[in-house]
Amino acid sequence: MDTLLARLGLALAIGLLIGLERGWRERDAPDRSRTAGIRTYGISGLLGGIFAALAQSLNAVSVLIAGLLGFTAVLAFYKAREAVYDEDFSVTSVMAGLAVFALGALAVVGDSTAAAGAAAALAALLASREILHGLLKRLTWVELRSALILAVMTAIVLPLLPNRTVDPWGGLNPWEIWFFTVLTAAISYLGYIAIRMLGETRGLVVSAVCGALISSTAVTLALGRMARSADGSRHLAGAAMLAAMISLVRVALIIGLVEPRVLVAILPATLAAAVVFGLCGALMLASGVDAGRVDTSSRSPFDLGPLLLFALLFAVISMANAALADRVGSEGLIAATAISGAVDVDIAVLSVLRLVGASISVEAAGQAVLAAIAINALLKVIMSMVTSRLSFWAPLLLTTLGAGVLGGVVYVFAPSILP
Repeated sequence: MDTLLARLGLALAIGLLIGLERGWRERDAPDRSRTAGIRTYGISGLLGGIFAALAQSLNAVSVLIAGLLGFTAVLAFYKAREAVYDEDFSVTSVMAGLAVFALGALAVVGDSTAAAGAAAALAALLASREILHGLLKRLTWVELRSALILAVMTAIVLPLLPNRTVDPWGGLNPWEIWFFTVLTAAISYLGYIAIRMLGETRGLVVSAVCGALISSTAVTLALGRMARSADGSRHLAGAAMLAAMISLVRVALIIGLVEPRVLVAILPATLAAAVVFGLCGALMLASGVDAGRVDTSSRSPFDLGPLLLFALLFAVISMANAALADRVGSEGLIAATAISGAVDVDIAVLSVLRLVGASISVEAAGQAVLAAIAINALLKVIMSMVTSRLSFWAPLLLTTLGAGVLGGVVYVFAPSILP
């Protein structure tokens, strides 16, 4: 009994939550002029819970079906009268009422947690009317087309690909390659939206920093594609440098969590390289804002051509890395790890850290990690050369070389300086 009362209480609360949003939106309407308010929605949720409880008790789902049909008929009748009076063609309130009834039933005989979560999502969706309508008015066809392409890439193509290696060396996984391609496209699209919403400079910084927490390579490629349609690319190159800095910090955190001894060995060099990327990126952003702007009104947030080229390069490098590792074995650990870093620096680093203390020393692991980081940074520059313009990749190349040189010098001389 207590459990049933609690679930009926949740069904009532669901209706009151939706009724609160609906009632607030129509709070200025004359009394008794609306079909449903906070009380009616509350009763609707409770009614759905009661019919569901009766259906479960009588072991007759027809009771719930009859209740839903009757509720729908009554609500639609009164809403139709209101619509004629107000000359309103919106069906949102009817759909919200049906959802409340169904969620009330789900709260009693189904997953109460899911019912509560769905109710909160429904309330948020109803309350976002102005925001969503405003976005639709500002949305261009190019942006809509890009969103649809991204949805097809994610929801249709990705599930169809086999999530296993298909080459003799165990390096080519079609699902992983396409997943990384989709990730690149998604970061590009989110960065495009951030620039439109926050402004060019703030949008670039936010999208670069947040995207680099997932993949600095994807961020760099996305920014490089933006540079092809910009009058100037210094600010975009600066954002790519900030992404590289965040990538180094992220790798250092991973190493610190998994194997702190290796972090101690490489931390000075890693921080030196991160400082170079951060300072140069800040200078480029500060000096490049007025040099040119990205035309976000007519260009596509991402293009399939460069994405497919990246997927092809990713597949080739994956197979080459697997073949090399298969041939050289443990003796070529640093070289194999460097090649792995070209594809995914996180995977390369984690694969090395697992061997610390078992088959390799801390010093060798540190060298392998630094090699992976260096190769990954150079690969981003090389791929930028293929997919972007000179004004973007040239400063990125010089900064990467500077960071690598300073990091190497610090790595060599830090042990004799630090206590």
